[in-house]
Amino acid sequence: MDLEQQHHKSGEYLSLNPQGLVPLLIHRLGEQEVKLNQSVAIIEYLAETFPQQGAALLPKDPVGRARVRSLALHIACEMQPLNNSGVVNFIRSDMKQGTNTVKGWQLHWAEKGFTSLEKQLKSDSTGRFCHGDSPTLADCCLVPQVFRCTLPRVGLDISKYPRIKQIYENCIQLPEVQQAMPQQQSDAPADEFWIATEG
Repeated sequence: MDLEQQHHKSGEYLSLNPQGLVPLLIHRLGEQEVKLNQSVAIIEYLAETFPQQGAALLPKDPVGRARVRSLALHIACEMQPLNNSGVVNFIRSDMKQGTNTVKGWQLHWAEKGFTSLEKQLKSDSTGRFCHGDSPTLADCCLVPQVFRCTLPRVGLDISKYPRIKQIYENCIQLPEVQQAMPQQQSDAPADEFWIATEG
């Protein structure tokens, strides 16, 4: 699905997901067709439905689970929505703002979110990953946010956030993460997309 071409706003896709957002998971579970359209819900569903596949993305203890969910939701609910393509396109097109204003908006909210997250990660519970030494739901949310915000179109200097930078580097060493990176997908935009600024 090509987001730049607005394929997620087409009638066919909207009939599956009225929000017109990605991702969307459609999974047959016995006789039931499950449709889920929020990343955190999809990740938790897959982890619970296929527990034998991959890492346990939520700790077994309630305090650890709550901490991981808190970190994940900080990223997914407080950071990502302010920099998603719908908001950025609205600022650019509907509000008639230029590239510098749009980039300034994105960078402001990215820095605010990452500054807070860096402080939250200053904890004995943080290890090689956001919580401990195995990837969790929080890391699943962190990787795409760091990836997007460090593209030139946003221009975040990740070195300002040493814990986040190290966790991100640990995550992108995982074969599963490497395979899931956007530029590895068969329908990924041309190389110029990853270095070009929006505008």
